[in-house]
Parts: sequence; structure tokens; C-alpha cells
Amino acid sequence: MEVPRLDHALNSPTSPCEEVIKNLSLEAIQLCDRDGNKSQDSGIAEMEELPVPHNIKISNITCDSFKISWEMDSKSKDRITHYFIDLNKKENKNSNKFKHKDVPTKLVAKAVPLPMTVRGHWFLSPRTEYTVAVQTASKQVDGDYVVSEWSEIIEFCTADYSKVHLTQLLEKAEVIGGRMLKFSVFYRNQHKEYFDYIREHHGNAMQPSVKDNSGSHGSPISGKLEGIFFSCSTEFNTGKPPQDSPYGRYRFEIAAEKLFNPNTNLYFGDFYCMYTAYHYVILVIAPVGSPGDEFCKQRLPQLNSKDNKFLTCTEEDGVLVYHHAQDVILEVIYTDPVDLSLGTVAEITGHQLMSLSTANAKKDPSCKTCNISVGR
Repeated sequence: MEVPRLDHALNSPTSPCEEVIKNLSLEAIQLCDRDGNKSQDSGIAEMEELPVPHNIKISNITCDSFKISWEMDSKSKDRITHYFIDLNKKENKNSNKFKHKDVPTKLVAKAVPLPMTVRGHWFLSPRTEYTVAVQTASKQVDGDYVVSEWSEIIEFCTADYSKVHLTQLLEKAEVIGGRMLKFSVFYRNQHKEYFDYIREHHGNAMQPSVKDNSGSHGSPISGKLEGIFFSCSTEFNTGKPPQDSPYGRYRFEIAAEKLFNPNTNLYFGDFYCMYTAYHYVILVIAPVGSPGDEFCKQRLPQLNSKDNKFLTCTEEDGVLVYHHAQDVILEVIYTDPVDLSLGTVAEITGHQLMSLSTANAKKDPSCKTCNISVGR
């Protein structure tokens, strides 16, 4: 059976010594397993001595690609026509639940100079641990393969989304982030015990904490950026924050200019949904020159605070005026501590709607509105 080719998913070679995998294909034949065992109808000839790859090195890792190279003994090296690459997701409790399950991970590549690039979002997901092993092969005139033993197994982890990937995500978010509403306060809902603890143990100042793993699996802020979550959404008919919240019956409100002003930078962090019709956009506000600002500057697209589709701060007649996107739910992360004395804490009159919580929520990988063509 002819093996389907996937050349369109690969890079072009950048130099003679950095060839990309050519004719990368899904395994339509049944290869040896890592112990060298073969099925009766595998189409692979009896084992002959071919050099076994060793000292495997993985480099230039992105969210959906990596370069691989190895060393081989020179004996019989000229007989090698193909490489077989066995790539598997390393199972663990934090593994990406949305990696495509129906795609084989054994790859066939024509023998080219090393290193070579393996790229493909259908079998690589961001921020995911993988194992990889390699064997050399020689294709015979009758179509059978002579293969070496498998190399040692190497482990590596793919990277987060880069700024390029996040910019693609930003562009998709901008499509639905058009209509704007005026607002005047940021707010944060929690239980009464949270605010009591802040007063007693943190000198009245809310402290940044590490962001959870909600949203896109490849987001560079998940599990890394420290900040405090705020909302700014308002009800269309009142212009005020809604009285319901999934996070607690007590609300801290602070004037918008205390957190978002000409002395802060605004960054795009993520765009996602949770199998629902409405979408979430995560933005980050960081005081200029702060540790949070430096973190974001290296990893996230920066937005023009006066002109963007999600959250703006403009000046009218000497007064700062604020608008937020109406058609997405904004989650705003502020990267510095915030003293409770800068605002007010009061009990809301509405309900605590736990079903709307986004804590550690996983992104819908099938949504065409908020996914890009890299690992989810």
C-alpha cells in the first residue's frame, strides 16, 4: 500500500546541514516495536546489521516542532535509505487531554543530513512531554525493509505558544471583539474568608498568585505568570457590574484608573471557550518596568492601551475614560499587589453561579473561532 505523503506540513531546508524531514509519512506499514519484534506480515525483512542511532539530541523545540540529530557508526551507513521515528506522548497526570488520539506517531523519513526538523500540529501539542526513539532502515528492491535495533529512548517537552502564535490567536479574538461599553471600576469577587485572611496575614494587600491552567494549553502565562484576577464587565442596561458571580459573595471594587493608566502596559494573554457560545479573552495589566511587565514583554503581544478591540483607556477633557469589549468576557490579570484600602469590599445581592467559574477550565479544541493551526 502506498504511504500517504505529508510534505506540505514541513519546512523548507535552511542550509545543507539542516535538512528538513522529506517525505514524512504516517506509518502505513507495521514497523518493529522498540524491542525489535515484528509481526508475521510486517513487510520488514530479517534483521541485518545497520548502525544503531545513539547520543540523540533534541533542539530548536517549539510548540509543534523540534529538530533531531544523532550519531551513528560509519559501518554500513551508506546502506541507510530511511529513518523510522517512534514518537509517543509521555502519559502523566498533567498530560494534554486533547492531543489527537487517532493519529499514529511512528514516522517514516527518507535519510537526509542531520539535524532534521519534525513538524506537525496533528501529532505534537504544546507544553507536552514526549518520548522519542529512532532506528535506521534500508529499503530493499522488493519493498521490504532491513532495520537496525531501536536507539535509546529520549524524553523532551514541547514549548509554549510563541509571540507569533499568540498574535494569530489575537487576530482571531479581534474578529469578535468589536462593540465597546463604558466602565469605571475593576472588581474581584471572593469569599469573606479570603478578605479576612488578606487583612490578617498580608497587611491588607492582595498578593499576586500563579495563574492556573485554564484556557489554551499552550498559553505561556498558565502556571507561570503571577497576578491578581479582576473583571470589568458591565450590564448593558445599567452600566454597572453584574450582581451575580461564580467566585464568591464578597466583591472588591477599585476605580479603573488605579490599575489601568498611562503608567501601565497592556498585553494580550489568551483567547478561549469552554464548549460554549461565548468566549473569554485574558488581558494582562502590568506597571511599567515591574517584574510582571518584563515577563510579559518577552512572551506576549503588547496592545495599544488607547486603541484595541478589548480594553481601552483614553483621555477626554482631561479625564481618563474606559471602555471594555461587550461581546467577549474579559479576564484581567494585574501583576502587582493591590491594597484593599484603594477600594471597597461589600457583599453582592445576587447569586454565586459556580457553573460559570473558569478555574482550571480546559479549552474546547474543536472550536474554529478560538483555535489556531498549532497544537491546542
